[in-house]
Amino acid sequence: MTKIAIINGKLADPAGDALTPGVVLIEGDRIVAAGDVAVPDDAQRVDAQGLVVAPGLIDLGVFATDKPAFHFGGITRAALMPDQRAPLDEVGLIREATRAGKPDFWVHPIAAATRGLQGAEMAEMGLMQMAGAKAVGTGRQWIADSGVMLRVLSYASGLGLTVIAHAEDGGLTAKAVATSGETATRLGLPHAPACAEAMGIARDIMLAREAGAAIHFRLVTTKAGFDCIRAAKAEGLKVTCGISPAYLYLNDQAVTDFRTFARLSPPLRDESDRQACLAAVADGTVDVITSSHDPRGPEDKRLPFADASPGMAGAETLLALSLNLVRDGQVTINRLMTLLSANPATILGVDAGGFAAGSAADLIFVDPDAPWIVDSAKMAAAAGNTPFDRLPVQGRARRIMKGGFFL
Repeated sequence: MTKIAIINGKLADPAGDALTPGVVLIEGDRIVAAGDVAVPDDAQRVDAQGLVVAPGLIDLGVFATDKPAFHFGGITRAALMPDQRAPLDEVGLIREATRAGKPDFWVHPIAAATRGLQGAEMAEMGLMQMAGAKAVGTGRQWIADSGVMLRVLSYASGLGLTVIAHAEDGGLTAKAVATSGETATRLGLPHAPACAEAMGIARDIMLAREAGAAIHFRLVTTKAGFDCIRAAKAEGLKVTCGISPAYLYLNDQAVTDFRTFARLSPPLRDESDRQACLAAVADGTVDVITSSHDPRGPEDKRLPFADASPGMAGAETLLALSLNLVRDGQVTINRLMTLLSANPATILGVDAGGFAAGSAADLIFVDPDAPWIVDSAKMAAAAGNTPFDRLPVQGRARRIMKGGFFL
């Protein structure tokens, strides 16, 4: 097998505390060693030229596979949400999804928890797991029937699968498109109170406790929601949560002038909740940062705000926006790679996201200071529906390695 030694790089090892100069030694499609290691005479040397060498990003919860956007953003693995044109609720669809990214990136399908994502009849989780599903998801919706949700959690627990849940009480949010507050009132938008999130989380935590299940709340965006997560973690429950950069850097005022690019699910929150999101990243409550990549074309976004589809193209901006957390001193770059790579890998149960011996040789060379401007008209994504249009940012992936080969 081919041996590759990546030299002259600064290693952003999720298991470490700070950037350290070192070598990454690769044999075949696996990492053999990393750090202060000798370079074998028969290894092909690749000069990182002082760039940051990090694990490839693992995007936990995308709604579309998007090769150009993933490559630009340094994403080597994507966990695909079950909300597809044909919901991922049967074996054939799972198998098809696992092949969707080859040979350019890995796709790890998230199996629909219920048939058609209708929240009523459980799907065949076991068969879908055998076909390649790495988790079970409720999709964009909260399962309102507590009995169904308990069965989902119990069955997933028996299979060793994490349930990836949407965290909003659907009875409150069914017709809402914004968070209750001054902005929604002024614009006359259908809205729901932010407490809908904590209500959904609290119920699902109680059910997860009963089932002994692992549950991951894909997006948590409110102070009350994070308080629920902290209490569950303190109790020792298998509870994790994620966030996307939009909730770290935007509040509900971004929808002023009915900007549909800022229509998201869950909706953007008020400034106090945005600050709570930053605090939750800094104190370790947040486990995962995801792009929630959901490219939407004009037919979905050039509509009245209440009729527009929620979602944003986030893959290209995930790394650059997340690096702001490092520049602002809220996390180290090593901790950031834990949020972007190592923790998603653990939740999905894949040997990737780090530099440990035996980990997949999925790497990115990052220039953390490279300046560029987000431009919705020039994005590599299938659609450029980003609320960060025209924002100057820093940081991008210069090279990507997947399975021991540079792309």
